[in-house]
Amino acid sequence: MARVEFHNVVKRFGDVEAIRDMNLTIEDGEFVALLGPSGCGKSTSLFMLAGIYLPSSGELLFDDRVVNEVEAKDRNIGIVFQSYALYPHMTVRDNVLFPLRFKRIPREEALGRVRAAADLVQVEELLDRRPSELSGGQQQRVALARALVKEPQLLLLDEPLSNLDATLRLTMRTEIKSLQKKLRVTTILVTHDQVEATTMADRIICMRGGRIEQIGTPDDLYHRPDSLFIAGFIGSPPINLIRGQARDGAVHVGPVAFPFEGLPGAVTVGLRPEHLKFAVSGLKGRIGQMEPMGREILYVVETDVGYVRVLEHGSLAVHAAGEPVNIGFSPDESLVFETASERLIAAARVCPPA
Repeated sequence: MARVEFHNVVKRFGDVEAIRDMNLTIEDGEFVALLGPSGCGKSTSLFMLAGIYLPSSGELLFDDRVVNEVEAKDRNIGIVFQSYALYPHMTVRDNVLFPLRFKRIPREEALGRVRAAADLVQVEELLDRRPSELSGGQQQRVALARALVKEPQLLLLDEPLSNLDATLRLTMRTEIKSLQKKLRVTTILVTHDQVEATTMADRIICMRGGRIEQIGTPDDLYHRPDSLFIAGFIGSPPINLIRGQARDGAVHVGPVAFPFEGLPGAVTVGLRPEHLKFAVSGLKGRIGQMEPMGREILYVVETDVGYVRVLEHGSLAVHAAGEPVNIGFSPDESLVFETASERLIAAARVCPPA
């Protein structure tokens, strides 16, 4: 397996700086996700690790060895692309066998590796078929087998689940996570889907504009986001971000105030929908619409400070559109950001369940 490091890595395409002075260490056997919106630099980072792109400056290291000039075929990396990139004229067996063409391995040993990889991802009965005869989920498994057959020191996953339906994505998330733990291969997942990142990765590297915005566990990013960007990007339904003022030892959000020890000025208060309750007093509003979500109901409430989302447990709505309500919340479940800098200045004192 491999310990991976970025040392002051920059990647430019002409005048465009896609990666800006990236410093990052991924430990041996770790599963991390590079998460962010389109254009943030996550795929560029992965392609540099794969040897598809060369860094414009800085160093990439595998186990303390600089690999900037090492060709892709010599990096012992397995990669699964979004499109799977299977050869349509080849059988599954030949597709999985293909990466071993660069290695001087006796054919019987190579075929043994193919069978072992196919068995790992449960496609051993499909070895004589061609990609056109496979479902999307089966093609995904074949692409994984092809990446694993080399026994790579590093596994790279580039949006691997985006072409699958919702139910199959759920299944594959579980299977890939289980497989990674079994093999203990250092794994880097690139995704724009926060659910994939938070359910699969040990740590998340959240990127924005070619830079790392925050690194942490899924709980870190959810409960202690460093910035408004992270707060808004992580969480579904999305967090409520409400403008307020800090003055006289309190934060004022409309008619509601709670104690605050920071400097006075404009602030933005972050309130997760599941932390809000309908109460006898609080932020006044009117139910605008209801969104049934199975076990929960999401209410969108029109208030003087904008639309506020409230998530309630239960499959049946107990409030009707147009109904006047009051929204209550606890200061201990609130995030306070300085509006000007967009940085967190007071974290919610909410502990995730043990």
